[in-house]
Amino acid sequence: MIIVTKHGVTQEELDHIRERVESFGLRTHVVVGEHRTVIACVGDEERLQNIPLRSIPGVEAVQPVMRPYKLASRDFSAEPSRIPLGSAEIGGSELVVIAGPCSVEGKDMLESTAKEIRAHGARALRGGAFKPRSSPYSFQGLGEEGLKILAEVRAETGLPIVTEVMDTRQVELVASYADMLQIGARNMQNFNLLLEVGRIRRPVLLKRGMSATVEDLLLAAEYVMSQGNPNVVLCERGIRTFGKATRNTFDLAAIPVLKKETHLPVVADPSHAGGKRDLVAPLAYAAVAAGADGLMIEVHPKPETATSDGDQSLTFSGFADLMESLKPFVTAAGRTMGA
Repeated sequence: MIIVTKHGVTQEELDHIRERVESFGLRTHVVVGEHRTVIACVGDEERLQNIPLRSIPGVEAVQPVMRPYKLASRDFSAEPSRIPLGSAEIGGSELVVIAGPCSVEGKDMLESTAKEIRAHGARALRGGAFKPRSSPYSFQGLGEEGLKILAEVRAETGLPIVTEVMDTRQVELVASYADMLQIGARNMQNFNLLLEVGRIRRPVLLKRGMSATVEDLLLAAEYVMSQGNPNVVLCERGIRTFGKATRNTFDLAAIPVLKKETHLPVVADPSHAGGKRDLVAPLAYAAVAAGADGLMIEVHPKPETATSDGDQSLTFSGFADLMESLKPFVTAAGRTMGA
């Protein structure tokens, strides 16, 4: 349920409305917009069915929310959310590009990659210090040493860092280094992890699970937001189907569906969607045309030596070409790109 307040509602009236709702065992979240302020009531709405909420001073309207996700619903916020990431803002007019290697392999390779992607307009550096791998014998990441390297490169280049957290025991450690916490596809429904990152006020990049529906993804976002962290960015990275031509099946239609269903920004990951270097550009063009607020691109100085995902990683020259060729698509979508 959402309570819409009157124009010019006072802080005292807001506090009274929240106290009244919370007295029935529900939680409240306030969103102050440019034109209106709304209060989301989260919990058993049946308890409010016979309560005359409209008679409370400051209340203009009461709207039921039929979707199972409340805080992530478009009904909750009349305006799209803008999530800060360094000097950029995901969800605004700029197409924000996050780029970097799948895994942090060392200081020199990460530093050279960061300088190269920054020169061509990337706004953040991605890199995994902890890596979830299908095989227990594959490279699992450098752990905290990788986080320290990420922090050193951020200090030298100014690029904020996006890195994955895999376990509730890692959350505080990763959050102490990262500017944005990534929840990978395999952990999208790790509900304890979602709750834990919800308690940390770091922005969260939430990747869609390999077999997850759009509703599953939004309910996962709801877990994070229910703990008081509204800074969630959704990521479409493809789903697993019977198709073998690509690593995953890129659900392009999910982008406009999400833009309609939620106020949260949506980023696309064409690298994981296609799984092949030559598919990254066309899938990126399609994602921008479909309304994506940003892109996540894997880039490596020498993909043939990459410890993970070398086949889908762009070379430096490939990334430069992509950023240049994206420009007409970005302009047609009514967006801008980082200088």
